[in-house]
Formats: sequence, structure tokens, C-alpha cells
Amino acid sequence: MLIKTLPVGMLETNCYIATDEDTKKCVIIDPGGDSTVILDYVESNKLTPVAVLLTHGHYDHHQALDAIIEETGVPVYIHEDEVDRSGQPKLHMLSDTGNLSFYAEGAEIDVGNLSFKVIETPGHSLGSVTLICEDALFTGDTLFRGSIGRTDLEGGSEDVIMKSLKRLAELEGDYEVYPGHAESSTLSYERSFNGYMRYATGDLE
Repeated sequence: MLIKTLPVGMLETNCYIATDEDTKKCVIIDPGGDSTVILDYVESNKLTPVAVLLTHGHYDHHQALDAIIEETGVPVYIHEDEVDRSGQPKLHMLSDTGNLSFYAEGAEIDVGNLSFKVIETPGHSLGSVTLICEDALFTGDTLFRGSIGRTDLEGGSEDVIMKSLKRLAELEGDYEVYPGHAESSTLSYERSFNGYMRYATGDLE
């Protein structure tokens, strides 16, 4: 799997293009802005997008979504708890357009020879998910290098995110961690040095 990180938008959200190198099929994870940058990368590398996968519904993770849908026509997957049906735009939820696809715990999205599995990791928001593919974790704003996402926004909970961190820490083996913002990490590093994760697992009192 080839993973390209594109920091996009005013908040430099990490948009990831994850590609099956054998088939050139790819997914676009969290297109938070700068649709031209994202689509230029896809086109210049002759990739075939299969889907957009959203880790959660905050605006800085989907601002380029409309342009990407218009250009590619691919389905958009998000947890149903991240979608607003009131018809009034909200910063912290994705408006229901009627053509969204929903995934939840245990769902798998196939991309060529790759398979992306969904783990529900709420706490930053009600329906935050982590995506697992091979040795990579796409953690959205649940887990950052040395830190975690804020829990004071609508749908956030410190107690809940601690349970999600504990769950991630207890995954077998090691993974590359690709967060929603800032630099990447590894799960072994976070288990050892992330104070929030260590507190969640009982290593810190």
C-alpha cells in the first residue's frame, strides 16, 4: 500500500490517498480542503478513486468533498452518528445529502487488493472511527502523536475517548499511526510516550 499525505485546508488536515499499487485503485481519506491539490495528485499518478472515507464529520475533514464527488462520482462513507438531517449546516457534522453510505464497527471497504476495516473510536465526536488497513491506522482526531483530539465540542467526551484510546492500545502488534493533523507516529511509540494513552491503559495514575 502506498500512502500519500496531503496537509490541506486552513487547519492543515491530513488528507490521505491510500493506493493499492497493483491495481492503482485508491481511497481518499478526509479531504479537508484544497480539492485541486487532491485531484491533481490522483490524476498525475493515474489512480482510480474507489471511495471517500471519512473518520468523522467535522468541517475541516470534508471541505473538499463536494468537488471530489463532482469530479469522481465515488461513494462517501461515514458513521451515521456524524450526519445531521436538520437541513441547517453545522460545523461539527456532515449534512445529509441523501447519497451518503454509512459504515460502522466491523465494516470493510475493499480497494483493489486492500481492505479497510472500521473500528468505532468515539470521544472526539459521537461517530469517530479509526480505519485499519494492513499495518496502518488512520485515526482521525482520536489519536495524535503524543496527544489526542479535543473533547469539548458537540458529541465529545473525555471518558469515552479514553476507552477508545485503551482499545487502540490493546490492538495486537504495531501499526503506523496516521492522524488527522500533524506528523505520523507508531502505535508502539504512543503506548510508551503518549500520556493520554498511558493513562487510559492504567500505566499512569
